[in-house]
Order: sequence, then structure tokens, then C-alpha cells
Amino acid sequence: MNNPLEVLAPEQSDDLLTSLLVRFEQNMQRHAGLVWADIQAKLIAQPVKLWSLNEMERTGGEPDVVGYDLQTNHYLFFDCSAESPKGRRSLCYDRASWEARKEHKPTGNALDIAAAMGIELLSEADYRVLQTLGTFDTKTSSWLQTPPEIRSLGGAIFGDCRYNRVFVYHNGAESYYAARGFRGLLRV
Repeated sequence: MNNPLEVLAPEQSDDLLTSLLVRFEQNMQRHAGLVWADIQAKLIAQPVKLWSLNEMERTGGEPDVVGYDLQTNHYLFFDCSAESPKGRRSLCYDRASWEARKEHKPTGNALDIAAAMGIELLSEADYRVLQTLGTFDTKTSSWLQTPPEIRSLGGAIFGDCRYNRVFVYHNGAESYYAARGFRGLLRV
């Protein structure tokens, strides 16, 4: 959870909202039927969520609205950068995998960084939805929320797009690569 003091200055909020509006208008295929004024009103009412979106933006995620959950009354923002966000790569999966590394530890892990940003990793289902909205991760890959039965055996899953096909597969959770990061989801 974010620190409630983590809010943007008014000019930062205005700049971010302008960037998000431009992205929204340039990518209408991602959110057909959604109205920016409604989304903006929810964002302004939740400054901590705006801070999280700024973190997504600051780390190269290019967040955009990709849907609306009628049951929870939340707009869904995904990282929509063409490749896994540059500011969130070379990370192992979680704290346990980071602590298990004896040599050549990465700077951090995907789950802790996502939590610090106030976002969650995309699930496999989320990732497949994202891939219907464009072509993502053709040169990189992204850690995904890993089912407990896989994680308990030392693994973690990630996805990418190669040969015009979306692949989800596994690696040891302690592994990290310069071309693997993570994509986030924020519910507003």
C-alpha cells in the first residue's frame, strides 16, 4: 500500500492527466465506449492512484485505460509500452527468490517494486487481454502473477510475443534478465 503522503504536486498531476488524455485519445481501440471525463473524475478523487500512475509512467510503462470492471466500479489501467517497461527490468520475481540468490543479486524483485508503486503484476489472463489490444513484448518479456502451485516449486511465469503468437512459460523465480521486466495493473 502506498504511503498516503505520496501524492503529486498540482502541476505534476496536471501534466500526468494531460499525458494520459493524449494517450487515451491516440489509442481509442483500447477502451471503446469509455469516457475520459468519467475516468479523470475518479483519478482526481484518488490522489494516491494518480501517484501510482505517475510511477508507472516514470518507469516507462505508458499506462492506459484498457477496460472497466462493472462489478467493482473500477477502471483498469495496464502498462501499454511496446516493450516491458525499461525502468522495471533485470529483476527476479519476488523477495524469496531475491534472498535465495547468493551471487549477482539483481537490484530488486518485481513483486516488491509493484507493491511499492501501489500496483499489481498482470495475471496471465490480463496479459492475454493486453495482447489483443496490440503487439507487446516482441523483444522483451514480462513477469506475470504466478500461481502458488508453480511458485512453491521454485518457478515463476512470464509472457512475451514471438512469431505473432503470445507465449506464457516458466523460469526459476530467482532468474533475471536485462530484457525481462514486469507490467502492472492499477484499479481506479
